[in-house]
Amino acid sequence: MGSWLVNLFTHTSVAQSIILVAATIFGGLALAKLKFKGLSLGVTWILFVGILIGQFEFIPLDDEVLHFVKEFGLILFVYSIGLQVGPGFFSSFKSGGVTLNMLAVGIVALGGITAALIGIFCDDMDLASMAGIMSGAVTNTPGLGAAQQTYYDLYHESASILSAGYAIAYPMGVIGVVLTCLAISKLCKDKEKVEQVMDQKNMDMFTIEIRNNACDNITIGKLKDILGVKFVVTRLYHPEKQFMEVPNDASVLSLGDRIYVVCDKASSQNVEMCTGNRIEMNLDEWDLLDNRLISKKLKVTRSEVEGKTIAEMNFRGNYNLNISRVIRGDVSIFPSTGLRVALGDIIVVVGNEQGIQQAATYVGNAKAKLNEPFLMPIFLGIMLGVILGCVPLAIPGVPIPVKLGLAGGPLVVAILMSRFGTRMGIVTYATHSAKKMLQEVGITLFMAAVGLSSGKIFFTTLMEQGLSWFLMGAMITIIPVVIISLIGRFFCKLEVPQLLGLLSGGMTDPAALAFSNTITEGKASLSYATVYPLTMFCRILCAQVIILLSVG
Repeated sequence: MGSWLVNLFTHTSVAQSIILVAATIFGGLALAKLKFKGLSLGVTWILFVGILIGQFEFIPLDDEVLHFVKEFGLILFVYSIGLQVGPGFFSSFKSGGVTLNMLAVGIVALGGITAALIGIFCDDMDLASMAGIMSGAVTNTPGLGAAQQTYYDLYHESASILSAGYAIAYPMGVIGVVLTCLAISKLCKDKEKVEQVMDQKNMDMFTIEIRNNACDNITIGKLKDILGVKFVVTRLYHPEKQFMEVPNDASVLSLGDRIYVVCDKASSQNVEMCTGNRIEMNLDEWDLLDNRLISKKLKVTRSEVEGKTIAEMNFRGNYNLNISRVIRGDVSIFPSTGLRVALGDIIVVVGNEQGIQQAATYVGNAKAKLNEPFLMPIFLGIMLGVILGCVPLAIPGVPIPVKLGLAGGPLVVAILMSRFGTRMGIVTYATHSAKKMLQEVGITLFMAAVGLSSGKIFFTTLMEQGLSWFLMGAMITIIPVVIISLIGRFFCKLEVPQLLGLLSGGMTDPAALAFSNTITEGKASLSYATVYPLTMFCRILCAQVIILLSVG
């Protein structure tokens, strides 16, 4: 009677693989609720539950199904990350992106040097095997694949020893970075600075009283030219005339006038120093001066508006409104004249009620309209991302082409589509909950498949090789992370979300990113995506270089 149930668990099939994956995720998420002194390892528990289940020999595993689940889960995860950070990705290079990438390359280089030195100075250690240990220690599967292909091209034999080293070092690669991120978040203890980074992506809003004689009787447009920074004046009050206006670049300033300024935090000090004094005056106090002016958020839901620039919409000329900022996802964007709006964008406007109602009709402002998911662009992006990941990139001196892989390709395409899709008529909008669901489903599938497929080989190799490989992998994981953490924190002055995203991306570790996002409320993703493409390329190249060094 129960033979069908026994067969279901003791014979490989798609159904059996799905049950094992689901059971692993369920068990891992259940353990994730356990906290020690208020802390939890989160989805990382799924990996260890998978390793535990995978070690039992009476439970057969379908390697092909698990491989598909792992790769597809990783694609979903990185693609959702790309959609989330794409709008602010390119602007991030203006605010430390180059520094982040240089530090990420430093992580890769230090890991490669550590692996090479261990392989050279340990008499009983094969340098080629270090490529597998290093790939596991930095949780980089594409690097392992590239190393295996290079090994086969050089020696014309199976590279299974690389897979064994990968399996031994991988768990420490995951947990080591997670523990480092946890330590950073606790040791830094700069909650105030973290909140500052989280505050609308460094947008600052404040009131200035004009006290600088040089600003008397000049226009706002002239003031912008003199300062050379981008800022918006959404309200202007003339105390002598007791008159409030919605200003534009032609509005004339006088001594004693009050202006409400919106700009990025890096420019706020410059604006304040050159105009007058910052005074404590919030929007409620402004409303008391003139209740005809209000501030409201309008959501872009008309497809006809998507892709239009701020200048083309001409809110000032058409509706007598000022745009203070555009909110896209978790990112506040300065409303420059060339900025193109996308579906789901929130436009923050200041003006009178009549103009705001007219503008709301123009942009749509029908929130229910965006409840239906746009699935076609998602799968188009995944398809193009996988194709890009498979494109071979020839590097002089490297025997085989380098590829971005199934993780790097979809991430790059997601970033490009979310940033430039509107110009090509592609709707890339997805609600925050939809992106979050894609992200969580992807990372849980990935972790479960990696754990299950590593179970048997992990314990077998651990018994045969002892703890030496595990300790070597731990050194390759910890040494670069600690060194770059110190440099990034104390010399480059990185904030905690930036640093955690850098470490997760520099180690190409999705599990560490998922953990970091729980600490920073998702703010580590931008740094992760900023460094991930270059890091992935360097990781693949580094693994191949280690194999080539073994020839000598």
